[in-house]
Amino acid sequence: MDHDGAFGRAPDGMAGFEEPFWTRPVSDWEPLVGIGLRAHYVASVHAARHMVARGSGLIVSISSFGARAPLHSVLYGISKAGLDKMAADMAHELRAAGVSAVSLWPGLVRTDGLVEAGVEEVAGFKLADAESPGFVGSVVARLADDSRLAERSGHTYVVAELAEEYGVTEPDGRRAVSHRAAFGGGPLY
Repeated sequence: MDHDGAFGRAPDGMAGFEEPFWTRPVSDWEPLVGIGLRAHYVASVHAARHMVARGSGLIVSISSFGARAPLHSVLYGISKAGLDKMAADMAHELRAAGVSAVSLWPGLVRTDGLVEAGVEEVAGFKLADAESPGFVGSVVARLADDSRLAERSGHTYVVAELAEEYGVTEPDGRRAVSHRAAFGGGPLY
């Protein structure tokens, strides 16, 4: 069953973020963890098979600050923390094969869906200041070409902080701002 949410039609678990977890249906598990986290795992398995055979590659999971601090819902946090742990453990198993795995935390991403919905702010962050999908992709491309990729494998990174290190900016020249401080600072996974 779908719910109408602030961002349009969404499956159970992606709406009702204002409600405490114990008031939400247990079936919320399926879209966020059963489908969402599982989809990352399945894609990683199939990608790893090709990359291991080739002896190189990079598997990137797009996670969130929700792995660290309360954001949206308990299940959202579980699914994002799972992505970070999955990248760490995959990197351990893939290291000898020359394949890397990382997890990335973008800030708010200015998706077409958010723009079309007329959203101006999410969790206190202005959509006008958000990262574009192309910006995130440019950071991933630079990461894939990083001579220190094997050392970075298994870790979680903030997209805006990698962008600063790599000199990547938005197409308009704007620099993305890390949301780390807003979600508790400190080291990542």
